[in-house]
Amino acid sequence: MTVRGELETVDLPIEESAVDALLSVTPAAVDPAPTLSYCRNVFVPLTTACRYTCTYCTYFDPPGSASVLSLEDVRDICRRGAEAGCTEALFTFGDDPDGRYTAIHEQLASWGYESIHEYLRAACVVALEEGLLPHSNPGDQTREQLALVADVNASMGVMLETTANVDAHAGPRQKSPAQRLRTIRNAGELDVAFTTGILVGIGEDWRDRAESLLSIATLHERYGHIQEVIVQPVVDNERWDGGTPDLETLRRVTAMARVALPDDVSVQVPPNLAPARELVDCGIDDLGGVSPVTDDHINPDYAWPALSELEAVAETAGVPLRERLPIYDRFLPPAYRNETPVEGDAEDVTDEENADDAALGYEADDAALEDDSGSRSNAAAGEERQWISPRIEAALEAADGYERD
Repeated sequence: MTVRGELETVDLPIEESAVDALLSVTPAAVDPAPTLSYCRNVFVPLTTACRYTCTYCTYFDPPGSASVLSLEDVRDICRRGAEAGCTEALFTFGDDPDGRYTAIHEQLASWGYESIHEYLRAACVVALEEGLLPHSNPGDQTREQLALVADVNASMGVMLETTANVDAHAGPRQKSPAQRLRTIRNAGELDVAFTTGILVGIGEDWRDRAESLLSIATLHERYGHIQEVIVQPVVDNERWDGGTPDLETLRRVTAMARVALPDDVSVQVPPNLAPARELVDCGIDDLGGVSPVTDDHINPDYAWPALSELEAVAETAGVPLRERLPIYDRFLPPAYRNETPVEGDAEDVTDEENADDAALGYEADDAALEDDSGSRSNAAAGEERQWISPRIEAALEAADGYERD
């Protein structure tokens, strides 16, 4: 399968038969998860500048209106989060602000930073100083940009959204699905525990959804670094009036995600955007990050649910609800894990699972997933994986493992 962007293409070894097989999946094909999890976070909107102008997004502000948080603001948000029992500082901003945002670049320069990624690194250090584990979502990233901030993040992420070129991404600075896939691959090569997902209802069709999920699965089979995949519906807001997917659509695509992905990858729905109670029998096992302190700045019209609401979802499903860190247990050293790792963790993909993957038609093809320089992940080279940096391990040690419910 070839995913095309304006400036590049990405080839993935996904067969048409695998897409057809996934399209036949219904909710009846999956079992409910034995537990549900969530993470308590603070949302830190580092800047509202973005090079893209997606028609469903209310987060970005145009040049002249965009802002950037000071490190003092970052520290205040993180401190309030730590006092409220949060463990995650969720950093987000629009994709690397382009040259139109002169005021943003001038502000960063006045503070002594040459790029937004340099500034993100400094903000993550502030979060660590306040006792929170950073999880950053800075959009498309080169390998160099990722490497600059990886060691001060417990995990990172970017939404693939879709492998299709849709009108909702169109414009003078069109978002490229190929570039998104490159970012996910870059994270795998750098051994970064990673979150990604699909956005449902932005103009993609069912085949696009299947191809998107299998693309994520293929990259995970190669690098072992995807910790969770979010199935997120687009929702109405001041910039989007194209409607939101109905329940039948969400149930089917959620079940497809569960079947497409290995068991060690969690399937998440955001409970402020999706009807979680009606999706618990479709294979979800995570309810994402929720905040007792800050708004969902990406979707400000949709408030985070209270913990009692998450407990009610779990009660409806008849399963326990547990709190987790922004990095999943299987990526942590054993001393910091909250539970026994599931079979098929980041270091242990069984022959049976490999056989299942081959049957679906998305077994990893090393040559197809190498970059132009032939760079390979440590896993492919047979080296021990180091999913967290000494800096993150020190934060875990200082917090005595982050006691969780």
